[in-house]
Amino acid sequence: MKLLLVEDDKQNREFLYKAFNEQGYTVDTAEDGQQALLMATCEEHDIIILDRMLPKLDGLQVLAALRATGKRTPVLILSALDKVDERVAGLKAGGDDYLTKPFAFSELAIRVEKLINRPSPASEQNTTLEFENVCLDYRHHKAQVNGNTLTLQPKEFKLLHFLLDHKDKLVTRTLLFESVWEYNFDPGTNVIDVHIARLRKKLMQHHATVEIQTIRGVGYRLQKVQHNEQ
Repeated sequence: MKLLLVEDDKQNREFLYKAFNEQGYTVDTAEDGQQALLMATCEEHDIIILDRMLPKLDGLQVLAALRATGKRTPVLILSALDKVDERVAGLKAGGDDYLTKPFAFSELAIRVEKLINRPSPASEQNTTLEFENVCLDYRHHKAQVNGNTLTLQPKEFKLLHFLLDHKDKLVTRTLLFESVWEYNFDPGTNVIDVHIARLRKKLMQHHATVEIQTIRGVGYRLQKVQHNEQ
């Protein structure tokens, strides 16, 4: 994932650059509003972290100019301005989220992850997800493999839905806890492992041509079945 970090404070910028790099992000940085607008419009990023108070161009000016070009890259605003009207102004300008300073990096990281992985408007309108021979109709709460019904418990259905919506992408355990179980913390149980094992078994029993790959210590990826060559 590619992230644009816009922060004029050198110490904060270097800290966040290092922290997101360690999480596997490719990070571009900008020190002022003019540089940020140029980079945001000329390059593609999965998300932009935008400081509110910047030299040369204010963060909201950068955001308004970016949205005027038609760019819909998710933008998370960072600001020491914590009054309600300031947060409203940031969201009205086209921000997707607003986090006040000081903040915990863990909170910033999960907000970034959620913005990157949220469904696109197109996927929200489409009620059917398909991947290989697996089809899920979430309006009618049906899951099928090769046209045969897959009997799933509610959480298994929701888990499959989420994995299909993020097929071929790494889905972290933290994101699953938040999106499937609606936990904002790790409950310290093996609930994810249990549901993944059950879902994996049901897919295999119905000869699905997709599999749930475990990325040890990180999360999972739904992908096409990989056949080992002899």
